[in-house]
Amino acid sequence: MPHDNVALITRFYAALDSGDAAAMGACYAPDATFTDTFFKGLRGPEVPGMWDMLLRRATEMSVVTDEIEADDTTGSAHWVATYPFAKTGRTVVNDIRARFRFRDGLIVEHVDRFDARRWGAQAFGPAGNLLVLPPARMLLSRAVKKDLDKHLARG
Repeated sequence: MPHDNVALITRFYAALDSGDAAAMGACYAPDATFTDTFFKGLRGPEVPGMWDMLLRRATEMSVVTDEIEADDTTGSAHWVATYPFAKTGRTVVNDIRARFRFRDGLIVEHVDRFDARRWGAQAFGPAGNLLVLPPARMLLSRAVKKDLDKHLARG
């Protein structure tokens, strides 16, 4: 029988694959944090709000997971998301490594790592290669945070 936190990670990604942002949000502690290449230091309601925003924009998404491991306090997973990027319609295949910390059976910290240049080239074409540059990544981070703030304000 898998560890409870392996089951939690599995449930989280199954909800992502099925587009169920509420089920994803239920996997997080109320004070959870999330960080990835573009979404930096999200906290509390921003975390499930980000997934809700992204899933509302995604017309199609496929998520495949493997290498899910967890113990009482930490976990990790490898996942690949395939989806059309909303702003350009270009197909993105994002290969991601996730790390988790758990508390009381919920995710309290979630960190995703992926290749920004590879993602950018898929999402934006050749101009996306500029995401290798820190100023370009910072501009995109600010833009996605602004989008998230608008999404959260709408409720």
